[in-house]
Amino acid sequence: MFALRWGLFFIGLVIFSGGISLTIKMQHLGVHPWDVLNIALYSKFGLTIGTWVVIIGILLVVVAYILDKSYIKLGTLLNALIVGSFVDFFLWSGILPEATHTWTDFLFMFIGMVVMGVGGGVYNAGGVGSGPRDGFMLSISDKTGASIGKVRIITELGVLVLGLLLGGPVFICTFIFTFVQSPIFQATYQSVGRYVNRAEQRSHAA
Repeated sequence: MFALRWGLFFIGLVIFSGGISLTIKMQHLGVHPWDVLNIALYSKFGLTIGTWVVIIGILLVVVAYILDKSYIKLGTLLNALIVGSFVDFFLWSGILPEATHTWTDFLFMFIGMVVMGVGGGVYNAGGVGSGPRDGFMLSISDKTGASIGKVRIITELGVLVLGLLLGGPVFICTFIFTFVQSPIFQATYQSVGRYVNRAEQRSHAA
């Protein structure tokens, strides 16, 4: 079961990173609030988009660890390092389509959102650690007593405003991300999670 859980974790992260990279390629349509910030920091200060994913991820892990280390596992730290690295790889590789500023960009953006939802569901179903953003928001929720939903809204709104002020790409797709990605994430997480549970039950029964 160790191999299954970690295998799902790594496969999910690669899929998730590919989805992020595809939406970044279509960034003129708007990207996820966290990626608005990552792209803005890249445009303003250099390095690479993936490097900023890593830097922000590690900062969130450190804050979450200080507030409530119970939400930080090895998978949480690896998440921050792996996603940023694969985002840079996918953007560098040339295997992703480029924006054409036609209707196909909307199609690729939608595909990117779906892929992110699937990847997020798969790696979370592995159960070896939440992502840096989730660990950060859960620790804030515990410390403040605010609901996770409220903390998520406030956090992502703050990140979006900061990214916008720094010149990040905000457009219509920025505001529909949650409506597309979240249900796909939930469905994938639940279905893969059931598979993992059945596999564990068979393993214990053997």
